[in-house]
Amino acid sequence: MKKMTEGSTVRLILAFAVPMFIGNVFQQAYSMVDTMIAGRFLGEQAIAAIGATATLYSLLMNIAWGLNNGYCVVLSREFGAGDMGRFRRSVAAMIALNVGIALVLTALSLAFLRPLMGLLRTPEDIFDQSYLYIVIILAGMITTVAYNACSGYLRAMGNSRTPLAFLILSSLLNIALDLVFIVALHMGVGGAALATVIAQGVSAVLCGGYIWKNYREYLPGRSDRRPERATVSEMFATGFSMAMMQAVFALGSVILQRAINALGSAVITAHTASRRVYEMLMVPMSTLASADSTFVGQNYGAGKCDRIVEANRKTLLMELGWSLVSVAACWLLGRRLMVWLTGTSNEEIIQNALLNLRLSTAYFFPLGALLALRYSMQAMGHKVLPVLSSTIELVGKIISAAALAPALGYLGVAVTEPVIWCLCAVFLAVFHVTVGRQKGDVRPPVTAAPAPDHAR
Repeated sequence: MKKMTEGSTVRLILAFAVPMFIGNVFQQAYSMVDTMIAGRFLGEQAIAAIGATATLYSLLMNIAWGLNNGYCVVLSREFGAGDMGRFRRSVAAMIALNVGIALVLTALSLAFLRPLMGLLRTPEDIFDQSYLYIVIILAGMITTVAYNACSGYLRAMGNSRTPLAFLILSSLLNIALDLVFIVALHMGVGGAALATVIAQGVSAVLCGGYIWKNYREYLPGRSDRRPERATVSEMFATGFSMAMMQAVFALGSVILQRAINALGSAVITAHTASRRVYEMLMVPMSTLASADSTFVGQNYGAGKCDRIVEANRKTLLMELGWSLVSVAACWLLGRRLMVWLTGTSNEEIIQNALLNLRLSTAYFFPLGALLALRYSMQAMGHKVLPVLSSTIELVGKIISAAALAPALGYLGVAVTEPVIWCLCAVFLAVFHVTVGRQKGDVRPPVTAAPAPDHAR
């Protein structure tokens, strides 16, 4: 990772964002290809079957992902301090916690899967396909957790290129296996799920092998395999605080998915297809916000407030520029994208997909501002406000599922997230320019010595 306390603000942010952007694009690209292959070779109902339980899987994986991010914060700190004994014991604690969390989440989700799908109002005409898809995905959750743990371990040691290489490999392998299982072997949506699990598993094994070959001296030995209770508690507490924000946001999406599922498989297909496109278009915005947060974190620690203000301002300008590009692209090419992605001629699906796509991208700038403010405030040590903004999203989605969707149909669903983005962006902006600015931008703490370059 680069030292960002000196030099051009925009150049540093963009240089740091590029590897993350490439990885995120590949991640979103194979989701889009997944949808395209399912739509063209299995039909519209296959897309609906995959999309009907996507938010349930996202909820579980966001919890695991948030926990791992917290674990890696502790690893980075121990590695930067040069205490290899504590570092190895922390790695042992991370492995134990990941295995335990993966087993618990897998067991609970599989045990209660059918009732959960009923609670989500999964339509009967796609219930069996949807169940087959999600049960395979959940049974293979350990592969995804293992890959995230390995890539997080490497990033904690300052190696961001190797995880990117394995992510690209996983994406390409997933696409190839989709073609084999769905097109050649006619395995249906179960083949799509199996392709995802195998691709993640292969990447996890290869990433783990890379760590074993190149970082063996930093792995736990026999004396490190039973970490102290304090180490385990510290790692879990750090991970839990990050997992909470992800879980609150994802829970809102699960509740909203229930309202979408009640509108029928055609609406589920439209919603899934439109989300695949605008989530791809969101990648530059989320990547810029994440890169800005790293810039803010380093300069906050160094007490360079002017650079923080400049970075936030320029990040918002870049978010605005990309928002305008996204709006233009969706209005000019939206219909072609929806037909190309789904392979359908069903006008109801196309029109609903266009409604959601165009309405969402029209409010991309508030979303970009929300992401930039949320990540920046986290980097300056504000833990409560980002969680509160996620809570606003949860409440908004509950209201939409209970009132807007039944009254307005899919239009009620489509307006939900744009309205929430605006509310949350205003909420964080008001705090940022009042109380938050006094605490964060103006008076950053400079009490600790700077970390070594290799730990940044």
